[in-house]
Amino acid sequence: MFSQEQRCIYQKNQLIEVICQLRFPEILSIGANAPVDFQEAVRDEYPAFQTLKEVPAPRITGAPGNFSLAQQPERMNYQFVSADGVWKVNLTSRFISLSCAKYTCWEDFAAKLDKPLAAFIRIYHPAYFERLGLRFVNAFSKVDLDLEGTSFRELIAPCYLGVLAEDDVQESRVARNSMEAELAVQGGCRVKIHAGPGMIKRRGQEDKEIKFIFDCDLFMQGQTPVNLSAGAMQTMHMQADDIFRGAITDKLHEAMEPQYLY
Repeated sequence: MFSQEQRCIYQKNQLIEVICQLRFPEILSIGANAPVDFQEAVRDEYPAFQTLKEVPAPRITGAPGNFSLAQQPERMNYQFVSADGVWKVNLTSRFISLSCAKYTCWEDFAAKLDKPLAAFIRIYHPAYFERLGLRFVNAFSKVDLDLEGTSFRELIAPCYLGVLAEDDVQESRVARNSMEAELAVQGGCRVKIHAGPGMIKRRGQEDKEIKFIFDCDLFMQGQTPVNLSAGAMQTMHMQADDIFRGAITDKLHEAMEPQYLY
């Protein structure tokens, strides 16, 4: 399930989204006032701006036999987007996040996170981070990788395949199949994994090709000091690398054209 291989960058990586999120104790001033100073700090890299209103799910209150639903107040979600639409920063009273639709390597992603995170810390002074998350969503395309006619059984480790790991099961006859897991990994991290075939949407249109989705969501909970958040994110990235390499076969690894870093 895990592998410690030489680190590489894939020329044909199959990531459709990478997201990091840092949660903190609620800062009411973010929801009460427009984040003018924050926008000025990041506007050169994230010039597009929009405001979204989020309505949290109702909260259950009361005693057994006398439950009621209490409506939660709306939460403002401020979104800052790069000119090409690839990078997006979200800021609410509870979290800051960075997402990317065209991931190249961890160093580029971490560099893109530096400016908005530093601006957030300087302007809002969070006491600590109560949850750090790093999520990698892959959608392996046989068409894009010139692997048409190859079964997922030849590309993905058996523990993530479910019934597709069986020799006598035809992929075309499986309507639904997925693996869900949550477990503790090294470095104080936990990981949630979703794996299985599915379809994705591109530019609002559903892609007809069935791809293998591998969604790896790592997180740390507790009171992480602000000055240790970068190291914690690096730890999660290293764990994600090992999990990913353990999830794919050598055939899929080579099809993505690895470029070794050391």
